Amino acid sequence: MGDVRPDDAVESHATSVLARFLVESRPEDIPAEVRHEAARAILNWTGCAVGGAGHETIDHTLAAFGPFGGPAQASLFGRSERTDALNAALINGISSHLLDFDDTHARAIHPSAPVLPALFAYSEWQAICGRDLVHAFVLGVEAECRVGLSVYPEHHDLGWHITGTAGVFGATAAIGKLIGLTTQQMTWALGIAAAQAAGLQVMFGSMCKSLHAGRAAQNGLSAALLAKQDFTSSERGIEGARGFGEVYSTRFDPSVITEGLGTRYELSLNMYKPYACGLVVHAVIDGCLALREQYGLQPEEIEAIELAVSPRTMELTSNKEPRTGLEGRFSVFHVAAAALIFGAVGEAQFTDASVLDARAVALRRRISTTVDPQLLRTQASVSMRLKDGRAVTHHVEHALGTLGRPMRDADLEAKFFGLTEETLGAEQARSLAGLCWSIETLTDAGALARMAARRA
Repeated sequence: MGDVRPDDAVESHATSVLARFLVESRPEDIPAEVRHEAARAILNWTGCAVGGAGHETIDHTLAAFGPFGGPAQASLFGRSERTDALNAALINGISSHLLDFDDTHARAIHPSAPVLPALFAYSEWQAICGRDLVHAFVLGVEAECRVGLSVYPEHHDLGWHITGTAGVFGATAAIGKLIGLTTQQMTWALGIAAAQAAGLQVMFGSMCKSLHAGRAAQNGLSAALLAKQDFTSSERGIEGARGFGEVYSTRFDPSVITEGLGTRYELSLNMYKPYACGLVVHAVIDGCLALREQYGLQPEEIEAIELAVSPRTMELTSNKEPRTGLEGRFSVFHVAAAALIFGAVGEAQFTDASVLDARAVALRRRISTTVDPQLLRTQASVSMRLKDGRAVTHHVEHALGTLGRPMRDADLEAKFFGLTEETLGAEQARSLAGLCWSIETLTDAGALARMAARRA
């Protein structure tokens, strides 16, 4: 065999290299703009967790697991119940992801839903300061995104749900940092995470999609706690033969995990959703809303609608006859109809009643799609033929909320209040928003989690 190049040596030990970076990182290493992005992400995630807390999915989860819950260590966002830290991580992870309103990395994963539930559950069980929580969150996002992108897009193309499969590495890294794992223990923790990576795209449109995020949070918390007790795993759980990279994808590039660690941060590429559904249909919604406003359109005036969309859009959202609100979030036909009928595509447009609304059903049947391989998943064109003979069209180059057209702090705050005020009341929601923005200054980060609970 020839000599091993230094880069090859690093890549052949990607798990331990990542572990060492996580252990050695210091709060002062994180640039101010990245820390601000963390506050934006925490505000957005908290709103989504509170907003999803009343969904029947959470009721079913509590009915199933409630009898087995341990001591009341942590709050459930948007609810009055408390439970043990492991189950709080699970349930808050589910509630934060089930509306499909949580943040998304520019290329792949939903970064906050697997990481923040573990951190806030831990923060109530064991007191930590906000500065340390933010640092751990940034590192967790770094770990999950780098591991996920090392197998992307082939991993996705095989049918894995990357938020579940890669998210567990993020929760593990974040908690591992908080509890002071050694490099050896962090390496084991990442291996334990690899052993628990799960999530299938076939579950999209069902309650199981949000379960992926919840389990990633819970499993990541447990992986770090096991490693703290010297519970061992393979030291090459990610890059080893028959490890995560080889088993979960047809292509694996370990250099994505190790290259440039500490010189750039994946949280800088975070995006936020203005609509409560998958990012791949946001450009369609933008186009429909623009035409509705420009021409004052009513659904009855529309003869036919043609949507030009990306291949990924049809791969994930081709359901023309959704039957439930959850299925509606994965129907490009429903989101277009909802935008044109209601002039909004928020949580209210994804109830079962909204999906089965006679006007929505009728309009969906007048919508057709064309796949344009040149379009990105954040682009679309909407063309309409009106009953008076007019033809109108609108092309969306950058969907609202993407890096090319980002949501401002004020936009995120308005979204937050829309998701939280009904559950918590206006005064408590304002206090909670203040804690999100000032998270780094808190001596007790658990105060935020307690403020996010509904007062009985």
